[in-house]
Amino acid sequence: MSLSLLRGAGAALILSLSTMLNPVLAGAVTDPHSHANSAEVRTTHIVLDLDVDFAKSQLRGTAEIQFQKLKADADRIVLDTRALDVRSAEASSDGTTWTAASFTLGSDDAVLGQALTVRLPAGATRVRIGYATRPAASGLQWLKPAQTAGKKQPFLFSQSQAIHARSWIPLQDSPAVRATYEARIKTPKGLRAVMSAEMSDAPDAAGRWTFRMPQPIPSYLIAIAVGDLAFQSTGPRTGVYAEPATLKAAAWEFAETETTVALCEKLFGPYRWGRYDLLVLPPSFPYGGMENPRLTFVTPTVITGDRQLVSLIAHELAHSWSGNLVTNATWEDFWLNEGFTEYLTFRLTEAQFGKARGDMERVLGVAELKSAMDLAASDEDRKLKRAFPSKDPDEVFSSIPYQRGALFLVYLESKFGRDAFDAFLRGWFDSHAFQSATSEQFLAYLDTQLIKPKPGVVTQAQINAWVSQPPLPSDAVYASSDALTTVDAARDAWLAGTTPIAAMGASQWTVQQWEHFFEGFPKTASAARLKELDAAFKLSGNGNAIIASHWYALAVSSGQVAMVLPAMTEYLGRVGRMKLISPIYRELAATDAGRAQAKAIFTKQGGGYHPIAQQAVERIINGG
Repeated sequence: MSLSLLRGAGAALILSLSTMLNPVLAGAVTDPHSHANSAEVRTTHIVLDLDVDFAKSQLRGTAEIQFQKLKADADRIVLDTRALDVRSAEASSDGTTWTAASFTLGSDDAVLGQALTVRLPAGATRVRIGYATRPAASGLQWLKPAQTAGKKQPFLFSQSQAIHARSWIPLQDSPAVRATYEARIKTPKGLRAVMSAEMSDAPDAAGRWTFRMPQPIPSYLIAIAVGDLAFQSTGPRTGVYAEPATLKAAAWEFAETETTVALCEKLFGPYRWGRYDLLVLPPSFPYGGMENPRLTFVTPTVITGDRQLVSLIAHELAHSWSGNLVTNATWEDFWLNEGFTEYLTFRLTEAQFGKARGDMERVLGVAELKSAMDLAASDEDRKLKRAFPSKDPDEVFSSIPYQRGALFLVYLESKFGRDAFDAFLRGWFDSHAFQSATSEQFLAYLDTQLIKPKPGVVTQAQINAWVSQPPLPSDAVYASSDALTTVDAARDAWLAGTTPIAAMGASQWTVQQWEHFFEGFPKTASAARLKELDAAFKLSGNGNAIIASHWYALAVSSGQVAMVLPAMTEYLGRVGRMKLISPIYRELAATDAGRAQAKAIFTKQGGGYHPIAQQAVERIINGG
């Protein structure tokens, strides 16, 4: 698609809308994780022109930053960078005539990177930065052919959340800054580029793929992938991109995505992003999914052949409302993204698969929350809103903003009734569409729209207990699940010796029931019991990555590392999803001998992990 579509009057309208809709434009929010001077000069549009060089593991080219001055006398723009080789800076008032601009790179901070300050000539409305990435860029992973499904072509993908966009683009890397973007990406012949944007179906004569994102998004949602990719439609506005070897299985697994989009619209309002496609990444992708608008990135570990894990797609799709449409203004407000999305996911799962399935997911979510609360390093990490900012948003990443946030919204629903709460949620999304918001803004909206109109239902003290106090409130509303209670009874009867293993009925269990089975399994179980379990259900080497993760963590915590070591080591080299590998490394690191084994395994297998996952595992092994 032609890049000229974003130029001229159309672009001016989009940029104007971006400015008007963003409630934090006036600089009311200070982002502790950004160098940007966005209270003075704010990005409105980004133009990327990049070459993909697999031989050098490098992106190189230019990033044009179009901006609006919020202070008329502002004479500089400050951008975020991390380990970028900046070659040049230019400024322009019209996008046609460019002149060299002076620039400086500030001191290098291990977390925040370097501030890139560009002096602005009078009348300048944009700057253009010439730069190149480095092979170790934290937001990019370069894969050799052997690390892909097809084994013939290399692969590149980005992961910009939370503050990793600055490692591959010089920009104002804050979720408070929303901008439209367009891009031209030149790839080696035979490889396709995809991005979180409207995409051309073929490269132009110069071998460049073109993209445009007409809705303003925060920087962490800018995404790119390049590889041997094919596409299969799953509906009028949904489809799957994947390596050819993976595409058929992926398209079957996600065949109901169109139905899920329609259900989401029925519950939460119109889908405002045009298409909703999925990209299945190689196994080193560090997350279950990443909600990049128009193109969710997905781990292959959810392709199980039975559609039991498609709730992950529901979660990423729900981000199209909570996170993408209405975004946390800083990473201290992360629960506004993930807590809302987890709540929406439960509602969507219930609508699509029934209340029993929804309740089962809620029970598992609470178990995950309680485990995270136990593991939290401090009381600050147990709150929804910290009293002071974290040094690195990646270091405090946990299930707490997800599950505690969702439990808070379940509590509000129980107090005000589902109908009233649904209307409230839709009002929040509609009135804050394409905006970034703070926790304080949400709480003020809650106060005016629900609490004051219905006095006596919920007090400010109860709200504060959810948001700003470490313990879980005593009046939290928890779900129950007959399907999981059945698992408890079967497990306990077998462990007590009153029921043979064949009578547990485990062959009919869902993945969720297996997760619950392992979560309630005593760490004091004998080696004989574990061997019996492994023999009956072939858990070592199990093809379901979720079940295998729980099994290996249980074996390690029970002191039976030797039983699973070969299969576990192979698994930790094949799977890079942090949620699945971190519990295993954490159990290994609980003892001195286990920590030595963890280091040996990480030395052997960690080179294939994404940089974000590498850092997370290193923190675990080193006791962080």
